[in-house]
Amino acid sequence: MPRIDARALPVRTGTSYPAPYDEAVRGRSRQVLGDAAGLTQFGVNLMRLAPGAASSHRHWHAGEDEFVLVLEGEVVLEEDDGEAVLRAGEAAGFPAGRAVGHRLINRSDADAVVLEVGTRSTDDTSTYTQDEVDMQAVKRGSTAWTMLRKDGTPHG
Repeated sequence: MPRIDARALPVRTGTSYPAPYDEAVRGRSRQVLGDAAGLTQFGVNLMRLAPGAASSHRHWHAGEDEFVLVLEGEVVLEEDDGEAVLRAGEAAGFPAGRAVGHRLINRSDADAVVLEVGTRSTDDTSTYTQDEVDMQAVKRGSTAWTMLRKDGTPHG
């Protein structure tokens, strides 16, 4: 049985978001459970959101499913068409191709811990739906994201 001690895994901080879009996720960290298990078809992360931090900007994926389960604390699920509070034990799923932007925000005064599960596609586009966020993310033939402006030009 391949046992994984999540407490022993490295904590990843930072983002591929260019400035100033990186500010919203500065209180986000992840431990990559899927890599530790040798998984290749889907990813699994243990994400921690500090008070005030967001998981991402509102987005949707053309080619990847996403699923989240709140393990500790509470977060606000913000979608283009509304908000809902998710508490420990509650989950949400986001099918590929559903053109409704979503993200999680920790508006509480304590850390929140969320299990994230998602497809590991080598070809995908992530569309950011907030008007003030001039960004899209694209993968073509790899699992690495390229950050572009909405008009397709590179950031930076």
